[in-house]
Amino acid sequence: MSADKRTIQLEAAQTVIESIVAMAQEGKPLMQRVLPQDEDIKWWEHYPKFDARSKKCQSRWYYHVHKPGSRSPDEHGHFHLFLDKTQIKKASRSIAKPDYSKNKKKARVSHLIALSIDKQGIPREWFTTNRWVTDEWMYPAKIMIDHLPLYDVDDTQEDKLVNKLITAMVRLYSDEIEEMLHERDAKLKEIGANRKNLELFNKGNEVLSTRAIDLDAKIETLEA
Repeated sequence: MSADKRTIQLEAAQTVIESIVAMAQEGKPLMQRVLPQDEDIKWWEHYPKFDARSKKCQSRWYYHVHKPGSRSPDEHGHFHLFLDKTQIKKASRSIAKPDYSKNKKKARVSHLIALSIDKQGIPREWFTTNRWVTDEWMYPAKIMIDHLPLYDVDDTQEDKLVNKLITAMVRLYSDEIEEMLHERDAKLKEIGANRKNLELFNKGNEVLSTRAIDLDAKIETLEA
């Protein structure tokens, strides 16, 4: 790892820890910052409804909670993180496009990664998904990796600590995210998804790669 990358990841690690500690000191864990407190939570609903979007670059996130039994029992919910299509170079060629037969509104997102949160509000796992899960413009791993440094949600209108945590987590785990995007593409190839077999982008194989999160272990590797 280069000295510059190590510095970036160490700074990101500090931001992650400071954000988690600040939430704890305020007595308000992550899920209380992203979910409404005065109404019942609806399974699979986007929170916020129209996504949290950066004003400066349009990177975005939303949080949602699956019905019990459809995800790991120790998960509370997870974030889906996106680059806006305007952030992707115009010459970039997608490997799969939104299904306009089901959604007439043109999608403008490319799914970068999903971040699972445990019931204490602590990041527990990363995972990648198939195209249909978020109805995205899916690009090859290399293109997403080239654009990874552009992901930044520090200035959305949602909770500032949540914003900072998400942006910093992507920077801290950039190496793992790169590996997972390559694993995602390898899995798609394994199941036979390609431009001549587009239906495999549109059903089944929901999660394509995963990586458990151990913040203490990650920070130790940077400080070694």
